Amino acid sequence: MASTGIESPSSEKRTLAGGASAIKDVEAHDSVPPYSTSPAGSLKVVYDDTHRRLKSRHIQLIGIGGSSVDTGMAEMVTYLPISSPFIRLAGRFVDEAFGVAAGYNFFILEAMLVPFELVACNLIIRYWSDIVPTGAVIAIILVFYGLLNVFAVKYYGESEFWLALGKVLLAVGLIIYTFVTMLGANPLRDRFGFRYWRDPGSFAEVYSTGSLGRFLGFLTCLVQASYTVAGPDYLSMAAGETENPRVVLRSAYNKVFGRLMAFFVLGSMAVGINAPYTSQELADAYTNNKPGAAASPYVVAMNRLQIRVLPDIVNALILSACLSAGNSYVYCASRSLFGLALEGRAPRVLTRCTKNGVPIYCVLLVLAISLISFLQVSSGSAVVLTWFVSIITASQLINFCVIAFTYTRFKKACDVQGLSRDTLPYKGRWQPFLAWYAFSGCITMVFLNGYSVFIHGNWKITNFFFSYTMVGLFPVLYFGWKILKRTECIKAENIDLHKDVEEIEEYTRNFVPGPPA
Repeated sequence: MASTGIESPSSEKRTLAGGASAIKDVEAHDSVPPYSTSPAGSLKVVYDDTHRRLKSRHIQLIGIGGSSVDTGMAEMVTYLPISSPFIRLAGRFVDEAFGVAAGYNFFILEAMLVPFELVACNLIIRYWSDIVPTGAVIAIILVFYGLLNVFAVKYYGESEFWLALGKVLLAVGLIIYTFVTMLGANPLRDRFGFRYWRDPGSFAEVYSTGSLGRFLGFLTCLVQASYTVAGPDYLSMAAGETENPRVVLRSAYNKVFGRLMAFFVLGSMAVGINAPYTSQELADAYTNNKPGAAASPYVVAMNRLQIRVLPDIVNALILSACLSAGNSYVYCASRSLFGLALEGRAPRVLTRCTKNGVPIYCVLLVLAISLISFLQVSSGSAVVLTWFVSIITASQLINFCVIAFTYTRFKKACDVQGLSRDTLPYKGRWQPFLAWYAFSGCITMVFLNGYSVFIHGNWKITNFFFSYTMVGLFPVLYFGWKILKRTECIKAENIDLHKDVEEIEEYTRNFVPGPPA
């Protein structure tokens, strides 16, 4: 057994919270049914074989490497740090059918992000050469992801720690580079400052001219930002495998938000400072799919300023960042599918874990889905990248809506049942107003995601399909499961706020820190 968990008294019941207590004899799964049936006929999980081996430093860097923080999510997850928390809590606090739809939406989101990163990696590699076939690049990276994710979770955490650390150093380095070079410290002694904010300007005209064109340009950027700014899913998905989660996750949630805001705001400013939106080199990389073209505005700026060697270093670091992101997505996608299987909402075979606590079949299925990245062999990297961005953006916005609405039900249940939020490990500010603001804003952006296809002369069936597939699929999943299982929305007074809490509190009381790693 792992060294930092609560040991299960028998093989028939394995704690949800103390994932480290997994029994190594996985063959016991064949003799012990993983689910019991409630009077309502729904399925309940009775074990979780993942291990709590992600340490504080892993969680801090995983969070910085890929997410922003929702205070409502932080409040729920630190209280109930279980595997695939916001997926399972959606079913527990709202409606079982809502949890099913949320689970499959998030799984599709994370699973689609893996081939997206594969396409992005190939796009970056083409900066140096196109001598390596696209198919070979995809195959090599998929093997790399498989090796990292099939072994024990500590290897995932360790690899992600170093890869995410590289992303943080890259982000800080590029912001410093921008500040230094814009003041004239470059080979051309070009003190360009905010030149590109004036010429061609800070607002591009899109689909129209004048004020309307600039507004549509802003709206297009807002849609892109919806894709770029990931949610609290990366920190949250690691909750079931984090050592001393109520302490570690609270600390991570508190620290990550401010750091990420700095990275996103300063990074966005730096991009606009370094290259104009009219850059032909960027157009060659993204629109024309030309080998040797820079896909990064930083590399474009370095080439313009005749800075040698550094563009190759930056491109290599961006490539490592993409590899790190893809690694995270394989992890999150497999754990979300694992959470669905634990709740009886996906095939039972997906609950099988290796002796090291890795949901092996979930990982393999995610890697198999990633094979769709081979589409770029025939359609080109830039086109396929756009398709993935559209479907991912819609799915991610729906995921934000799910998290925000689930929190409103959690808070309502706390109020009705007399559970003081002051006693929780983490208490979010300005709730539930912040949650409702997030919900209304995200649901608006869901429908604006593919607005460009409705502009005259811009209709493309593929763009419409990838922009709005998830908008149609989510209600189909929700109402389909609701009709099939005859589920009901849970009233606030009937929401179970105490399931798993005893095991988590016992784990927290008995936790003994291991040697620092």
